[in-house]
Amino acid sequence: MAESLKKKTVKGVAWTATDRVANLTIGFIIGVVLARILSPGDYGLLAMIAVFNAIAYVFLNSGFGGALIRKPDLTENDNTTAFIFNIAAGAVMYGVIWLIAPLVAQFYDKPILAQLLRAEGILLIISAFKIVQNTQLSRALNFKAKAIINVSSHIAAGILAIVAAYRGLGVWSLVIQHIATGLFSLILFWILSPWRPRGRWDKNSFRYLWGYGSKMLASGLLDKIYANIYPIIIGKFFSAADLGQYARAKDYTRMPSQGLTEVIQQVTFPVLSRIQNDDNRLRDSYRRMLRFTAFIMFPVMVAIAALAHPLIITLVTAKWEPCVPYLQIICFASMWYPIHAINLNLLQVKGRSDLFLRLEIIKKVIATIAIFVSVPFGITGICIGSVCTSLIGLAINTYYTGRLINVGFFMQMRDLTPTLLLSLLTGALIYAFTRLVHLPEAALLTIGILAAAAIYLTVARLTRMPELRESLDIIHRR
Repeated sequence: MAESLKKKTVKGVAWTATDRVANLTIGFIIGVVLARILSPGDYGLLAMIAVFNAIAYVFLNSGFGGALIRKPDLTENDNTTAFIFNIAAGAVMYGVIWLIAPLVAQFYDKPILAQLLRAEGILLIISAFKIVQNTQLSRALNFKAKAIINVSSHIAAGILAIVAAYRGLGVWSLVIQHIATGLFSLILFWILSPWRPRGRWDKNSFRYLWGYGSKMLASGLLDKIYANIYPIIIGKFFSAADLGQYARAKDYTRMPSQGLTEVIQQVTFPVLSRIQNDDNRLRDSYRRMLRFTAFIMFPVMVAIAALAHPLIITLVTAKWEPCVPYLQIICFASMWYPIHAINLNLLQVKGRSDLFLRLEIIKKVIATIAIFVSVPFGITGICIGSVCTSLIGLAINTYYTGRLINVGFFMQMRDLTPTLLLSLLTGALIYAFTRLVHLPEAALLTIGILAAAAIYLTVARLTRMPELRESLDIIHRR
């Protein structure tokens, strides 16, 4: 059983990583093309309304997906109940979006936002019809099918968006990209997932799903409001172009950090749920996941910070240069996000959504205070504040991890310190290189990436870091 689970875990990580790497690469290429055509203001407009659809999507899911994955004796009535709820919630949420759209436009004093918000809201209806199919594939650890769906959808939607941008549709090309991605993935989920609604609405099923999911709903709301409070404040007190610069910096850090976070969350939750009652195995698996995650994430984020200037100038031209310092700072906040995700996943695995909610409330209160304190110092001050709140949040997240399986803050830091120090050393050397050597930006970027990879992997091999062996094992077993 242990070996079988390990095999499924390795395959799950490999396919989910393939999914995320492919999508990040596709998204990166498409994003570079679009950023060269569109203006910072176009991205700023869409960032202003992101929070409203994000909040609506949390209501749409309501934590039911996690409840379906962790329930040992799942029935067809459970799945069908969740399916019906998702559709009803999607319709209600879109109605709310439609009604508040003019108020949002009035708040920012930009009439076009009403049309943009109503168009983006269509994604809620689309998403409602595929949440259960997505959950069933995760529960079965069928991450290969999910990879096919995601990659295909992003390629097709990206091509449409580029064509729209070249035709001068501006910000609407981004809306087309989002809606097309949702539609293509909906079709593929129904083709590749065998699940169909065969049960009926069941009060007991809903009571179970809501009992677990309601706390996750509250936690998700706090997280989405907090994650999007930066665009709200920047959009209100600064220009759309300023918000666009911030959003571009955030996107370049989000691609690797959120990508790996999604890999970790999608794979570790169903896998760890299978050993939720065996604390010794859970503890060992948990620590290995932490070390492996840091081994991948830390060097990537530090390297992006070190190479931020040649990266931005080479890829999206000098019109995006103001986002360079924001990108460098945010990297040191985003590098910890996958570690946060693993800590929070443990609470879900143990069924302690009450503790999950408690932690989210504490962290968001602290973070909100930090945001308002940092606003007078400009966007740079806001970015620095995000680093501080990320580190404080890590200390808070690890409190209950220590209590539940005895893997607290200090043990985690002891496990992660070798990787952190090696990453910082590599980043410092690469940053010094970009400052001392005078070459074209594209050459600096290319040499910097190759040198960073060579330094990091060579030292890891010489010091015989076990995380390197685990990474190679995952690639080999895929």
